[in-house]
Amino acid sequence: MTGSYRGTTRAASRIRKGLLIAAVGLGGYALLAYVVLPSVWTHYEHQRGLAGRPMVTHTKQGIPGGPLNVGLVGSHEDIVRAMHAAGWFPADPITLRSSIGIIGSVLLHRPDDNAPVSPLFYQGRQEDLAFEKPVGSSADQRHHVRFWKIMDSGDEDRPVWLGSVTFDRSVGLSRYTAQVTHHIAPDIDAERDHLINDLVRAGMVTTRYQVSGVGPTLNGRNGEGDPYYTDGEIWMAVLVVAGEKRSQPPTELANSALVTAKDGIWNAVASTLGN
Repeated sequence: MTGSYRGTTRAASRIRKGLLIAAVGLGGYALLAYVVLPSVWTHYEHQRGLAGRPMVTHTKQGIPGGPLNVGLVGSHEDIVRAMHAAGWFPADPITLRSSIGIIGSVLLHRPDDNAPVSPLFYQGRQEDLAFEKPVGSSADQRHHVRFWKIMDSGDEDRPVWLGSVTFDRSVGLSRYTAQVTHHIAPDIDAERDHLINDLVRAGMVTTRYQVSGVGPTLNGRNGEGDPYYTDGEIWMAVLVVAGEKRSQPPTELANSALVTAKDGIWNAVASTLGN
Protein backbone atom coordinates (compact mmCIF):
# COMPACT_ATOMS: atom_id res chain seq x y z
CA MET A 1 0.00 0.00 0.00
CA THR A 2 2.76 2.42 0.92
CA GLY A 3 4.60 1.88 -2.39
CA SER A 4 1.39 2.33 -4.31
CA TYR A 5 0.63 5.57 -2.45
CA ARG A 6 4.08 6.97 -3.14
CA GLY A 7 3.80 6.12 -6.83
CA THR A 8 0.47 7.87 -7.03
CA THR A 9 1.92 10.92 -5.27
CA ARG A 10 4.87 11.12 -7.71
CA ALA A 11 2.52 10.81 -10.69
CA ALA A 12 0.32 13.61 -9.33
CA SER A 13 3.41 15.77 -8.78
CA ARG A 14 4.55 15.21 -12.36
CA ILE A 15 1.09 16.15 -13.63
CA ARG A 16 1.11 19.35 -11.57
CA LYS A 17 4.56 20.26 -12.89
CA GLY A 18 3.43 19.53 -16.44
CA LEU A 19 0.37 21.71 -16.03
CA LEU A 20 2.50 24.49 -14.54
CA ILE A 21 4.94 24.34 -17.45
CA ALA A 22 2.05 24.38 -19.93
CA ALA A 23 0.48 27.36 -18.16
CA VAL A 24 3.77 29.28 -18.20
CA GLY A 25 4.27 28.44 -21.88
CA LEU A 26 0.75 29.52 -22.76
CA GLY A 27 1.17 32.72 -20.78
CA GLY A 28 4.46 33.44 -22.54
CA TYR A 29 2.86 32.87 -25.91
CA ALA A 30 -0.03 35.20 -25.06
CA LEU A 31 2.38 37.89 -23.90
CA LEU A 32 4.47 37.57 -27.07
CA ALA A 33 1.58 37.34 -29.54
CA TYR A 34 -0.79 39.90 -28.02
CA VAL A 35 1.51 42.41 -26.30
CA VAL A 36 5.13 42.31 -27.44
CA LEU A 37 4.82 41.70 -31.19
CA PRO A 38 1.90 44.12 -31.73
CA SER A 39 3.90 46.80 -29.94
CA VAL A 40 6.84 46.08 -32.27
CA TRP A 41 4.81 46.23 -35.45
CA THR A 42 2.73 49.31 -34.65
CA HIS A 43 4.71 52.39 -33.70
CA TYR A 44 3.67 55.97 -34.39
CA GLU A 45 5.68 57.88 -31.82
CA HIS A 46 6.98 60.28 -34.48
CA GLN A 47 3.61 60.84 -36.20
CA ARG A 48 0.85 60.00 -33.73
CA GLY A 49 -2.05 61.01 -35.96
CA LEU A 50 -1.43 58.04 -38.26
CA ALA A 51 -2.21 55.46 -35.58
CA GLY A 52 -5.19 53.26 -36.37
CA ARG A 53 -5.46 54.24 -40.03
CA PRO A 54 -5.70 51.64 -42.83
CA MET A 55 -2.45 51.22 -44.73
CA VAL A 56 -3.62 49.63 -48.00
CA THR A 57 -5.01 51.24 -51.16
CA HIS A 58 -7.78 49.82 -53.36
CA THR A 59 -8.55 49.73 -57.07
CA LYS A 60 -11.70 51.22 -58.56
CA GLN A 61 -13.24 47.73 -58.33
CA GLY A 62 -12.49 47.56 -54.60
CA ILE A 63 -9.61 45.09 -54.94
CA PRO A 64 -6.83 45.68 -52.37
CA GLY A 65 -4.02 47.51 -54.14
CA GLY A 66 -0.50 48.40 -53.13
CA PRO A 67 0.29 49.15 -49.49
CA LEU A 68 1.27 52.62 -48.33
CA ASN A 69 5.03 52.58 -47.88
CA VAL A 70 6.28 56.18 -48.10
CA GLY A 71 5.26 59.49 -46.57
CA LEU A 72 6.06 63.19 -46.94
CA VAL A 73 5.56 66.11 -44.59
CA GLY A 74 5.10 69.48 -46.26
CA SER A 75 2.74 71.61 -48.34
CA HIS A 76 1.55 70.76 -51.84
CA GLU A 77 4.09 73.25 -53.18
CA ASP A 78 6.88 71.74 -51.07
CA ILE A 79 6.17 68.31 -52.55
CA VAL A 80 6.09 69.51 -56.16
CA ARG A 81 9.39 71.39 -55.70
CA ALA A 82 11.07 68.47 -53.92
CA MET A 83 9.99 65.84 -56.44
CA HIS A 84 11.09 68.04 -59.34
CA ALA A 85 14.49 68.57 -57.68
CA ALA A 86 14.79 64.79 -57.20
CA GLY A 87 14.16 64.08 -60.90
CA TRP A 88 10.55 62.87 -60.67
CA PHE A 89 7.91 64.16 -63.12
CA PRO A 90 4.17 64.76 -62.54
CA ALA A 91 2.07 62.05 -64.18
CA ASP A 92 -0.55 63.17 -66.68
CA PRO A 93 -4.21 62.39 -65.97
CA ILE A 94 -5.67 59.50 -67.95
CA THR A 95 -7.20 60.82 -71.15
CA LEU A 96 -7.52 59.43 -74.67
CA ARG A 97 -4.50 61.46 -75.72
CA SER A 98 -2.31 60.42 -72.77
CA SER A 99 -3.36 56.77 -73.18
CA ILE A 100 -2.39 56.81 -76.86
CA GLY A 101 0.87 58.47 -75.83
CA ILE A 102 1.87 55.74 -73.38
CA ILE A 103 0.95 53.02 -75.89
CA GLY A 104 3.14 54.72 -78.49
CA SER A 105 5.96 55.03 -75.95
CA VAL A 106 5.91 51.30 -75.23
CA LEU A 107 5.50 50.12 -78.85
CA LEU A 108 7.92 52.60 -80.41
CA HIS A 109 10.41 52.69 -77.50
CA ARG A 110 10.33 56.43 -77.09
CA PRO A 111 10.37 58.39 -73.80
CA ASP A 112 7.18 59.58 -72.11
CA ASP A 113 8.23 61.40 -68.93
CA ASN A 114 4.63 62.27 -67.98
CA ALA A 115 2.88 59.01 -68.85
CA PRO A 116 -0.37 58.53 -66.90
CA VAL A 117 -0.75 56.13 -63.98
CA SER A 118 -3.92 54.19 -63.30
CA PRO A 119 -5.94 55.56 -60.38
CA LEU A 120 -5.84 54.01 -56.92
CA PHE A 121 -8.09 54.86 -54.00
CA TYR A 122 -7.45 55.36 -50.31
CA GLN A 123 -10.59 55.33 -48.16
CA GLY A 124 -12.62 55.90 -51.32
CA ARG A 125 -10.54 58.87 -52.54
CA GLN A 126 -8.33 58.90 -55.63
CA GLU A 127 -4.71 59.98 -55.23
CA ASP A 128 -4.07 63.71 -54.93
CA LEU A 129 -0.65 63.65 -56.63
CA ALA A 130 1.23 61.20 -58.84
CA PHE A 131 4.83 61.29 -60.02
CA GLU A 132 7.11 59.06 -62.04
CA LYS A 133 10.77 58.66 -62.93
CA PRO A 134 11.44 57.13 -66.35
CA VAL A 135 13.81 54.22 -66.89
CA GLY A 136 15.26 53.55 -70.32
CA SER A 137 13.69 54.68 -73.57
CA SER A 138 10.00 53.90 -73.04
CA ALA A 139 7.21 53.87 -70.45
CA ASP A 140 7.16 50.07 -70.07
CA GLN A 141 9.57 50.51 -67.13
CA ARG A 142 9.41 53.36 -64.62
CA HIS A 143 9.42 54.29 -60.96
CA HIS A 144 6.10 55.77 -59.90
CA VAL A 145 4.34 56.97 -56.76
CA ARG A 146 0.87 58.15 -55.77
CA PHE A 147 0.25 60.44 -52.77
CA TRP A 148 -2.83 61.15 -50.65
CA LYS A 149 -3.07 64.06 -48.23
CA ILE A 150 -3.88 62.39 -44.91
CA MET A 151 -3.71 65.24 -42.38
CA ASP A 152 -3.68 69.01 -42.67
CA SER A 153 -1.39 69.22 -39.65
CA GLY A 154 0.77 66.48 -38.13
CA ASP A 155 3.34 66.42 -35.36
CA GLU A 156 5.43 69.01 -37.24
CA ASP A 157 2.38 71.31 -37.67
CA ARG A 158 2.58 70.73 -41.43
CA PRO A 159 0.48 68.63 -43.84
CA VAL A 160 1.13 64.87 -43.87
CA TRP A 161 0.92 62.79 -47.05
CA LEU A 162 1.14 59.02 -47.48
CA GLY A 163 2.05 57.32 -50.73
CA SER A 164 2.44 54.02 -52.49
CA VAL A 165 5.62 53.74 -54.58
CA THR A 166 6.48 50.79 -56.84
CA PHE A 167 8.61 49.97 -59.87
CA ASP A 168 6.86 49.07 -63.13
CA ARG A 169 9.03 46.33 -64.64
CA SER A 170 6.93 45.42 -67.72
CA VAL A 171 3.60 45.77 -69.50
CA GLY A 172 1.14 42.88 -69.50
CA LEU A 173 -2.36 41.79 -68.51
CA SER A 174 -3.85 42.06 -65.04
CA ARG A 175 -4.13 38.69 -63.33
CA TYR A 176 -7.50 39.76 -61.91
CA THR A 177 -9.24 41.73 -64.70
CA ALA A 178 -7.23 40.83 -67.87
CA GLN A 179 -6.86 44.55 -68.59
CA VAL A 180 -3.61 45.91 -70.03
CA THR A 181 -1.49 47.15 -67.15
CA HIS A 182 2.02 47.40 -65.73
CA HIS A 183 3.47 44.58 -63.65
CA ILE A 184 5.47 45.68 -60.61
CA ALA A 185 8.74 44.41 -59.17
CA PRO A 186 8.05 42.52 -55.92
CA ASP A 187 10.61 44.30 -53.71
CA ILE A 188 8.61 47.43 -52.91
CA ASP A 189 10.96 48.35 -50.05
CA ALA A 190 13.69 48.95 -52.64
CA GLU A 191 11.42 51.46 -54.39
CA ARG A 192 10.56 53.20 -51.12
CA ASP A 193 14.24 53.54 -50.31
CA HIS A 194 15.01 54.70 -53.87
CA LEU A 195 12.53 57.58 -53.66
CA ILE A 196 13.63 58.70 -50.21
CA ASN A 197 17.29 58.56 -51.28
CA ASP A 198 16.53 60.65 -54.38
CA LEU A 199 14.95 63.32 -52.17
CA VAL A 200 17.86 63.20 -49.72
CA ARG A 201 20.46 63.52 -52.51
CA ALA A 202 18.56 66.52 -53.87
CA GLY A 203 18.84 68.23 -50.46
CA MET A 204 15.07 68.25 -49.97
CA VAL A 205 14.80 66.38 -46.62
CA THR A 206 15.39 67.80 -43.15
CA THR A 207 14.31 64.77 -41.09
CA ARG A 208 13.44 61.13 -41.79
CA TYR A 209 11.86 58.44 -39.64
CA GLN A 210 9.72 55.31 -39.77
CA VAL A 211 6.13 54.60 -38.80
CA SER A 212 4.23 51.33 -39.11
CA GLY A 213 2.56 50.44 -42.38
CA VAL A 214 0.97 47.11 -43.28
CA GLY A 215 3.48 45.13 -41.23
CA PRO A 216 5.90 42.43 -42.45
CA THR A 217 4.44 40.76 -45.56
CA LEU A 218 5.98 37.90 -47.52
CA ASN A 219 3.23 37.08 -50.02
CA GLY A 220 1.22 40.23 -50.68
CA ARG A 221 -0.71 40.86 -53.91
CA ASN A 222 -1.48 44.25 -55.42
CA GLY A 223 -4.61 45.23 -57.33
CA GLU A 224 -3.38 43.55 -60.52
CA GLY A 225 -2.42 40.31 -58.78
CA ASP A 226 1.32 40.97 -58.79
CA PRO A 227 3.23 39.62 -55.77
CA TYR A 228 5.14 41.90 -53.41
CA TYR A 229 7.02 41.64 -50.13
CA THR A 230 7.82 44.32 -47.57
CA ASP A 231 9.07 44.89 -44.04
CA GLY A 232 5.82 46.80 -43.55
CA GLU A 233 7.42 50.10 -42.58
CA ILE A 234 6.68 53.55 -43.99
CA TRP A 235 9.64 55.90 -44.41
CA MET A 236 8.55 59.47 -43.69
CA ALA A 237 10.54 62.44 -45.06
CA VAL A 238 10.06 65.94 -43.66
CA LEU A 239 10.68 68.26 -46.61
CA VAL A 240 12.50 71.57 -46.67
CA VAL A 241 10.32 74.69 -46.83
CA ALA A 242 10.02 76.65 -50.08
CA GLY A 243 12.61 74.48 -51.84
CA GLU A 244 15.56 75.79 -49.80
CA LYS A 245 18.16 73.11 -50.46
CA ARG A 246 19.76 71.50 -47.42
CA SER A 247 23.51 70.92 -47.52
CA GLN A 248 23.69 68.64 -44.47
CA PRO A 249 22.36 65.06 -44.29
CA PRO A 250 18.87 64.83 -42.77
CA THR A 251 18.35 64.03 -39.12
CA GLU A 252 17.21 60.40 -38.69
CA LEU A 253 14.96 59.68 -35.72
CA ALA A 254 15.68 56.32 -34.11
CA ASN A 255 13.27 53.41 -33.72
CA SER A 256 12.87 51.48 -30.50
CA ALA A 257 15.22 48.56 -29.86
CA LEU A 258 12.41 46.08 -30.56
CA VAL A 259 11.59 47.63 -33.95
CA THR A 260 15.28 47.68 -34.85
CA ALA A 261 15.56 43.99 -33.93
CA LYS A 262 12.47 43.16 -36.00
CA ASP A 263 13.89 45.02 -39.01
CA GLY A 264 17.18 43.13 -38.64
CA ILE A 265 15.36 39.80 -38.72
CA TRP A 266 13.30 40.91 -41.70
CA ASN A 267 16.39 42.03 -43.65
CA ALA A 268 17.89 38.59 -43.16
CA VAL A 269 14.71 36.99 -44.52
CA ALA A 270 14.34 39.47 -47.39
CA SER A 271 17.91 38.88 -48.54
CA THR A 272 16.92 35.33 -49.45
CA LEU A 273 13.86 36.46 -51.42
CA GLY A 274 15.78 38.38 -54.03
CA ASN A 275 18.06 35.45 -54.84
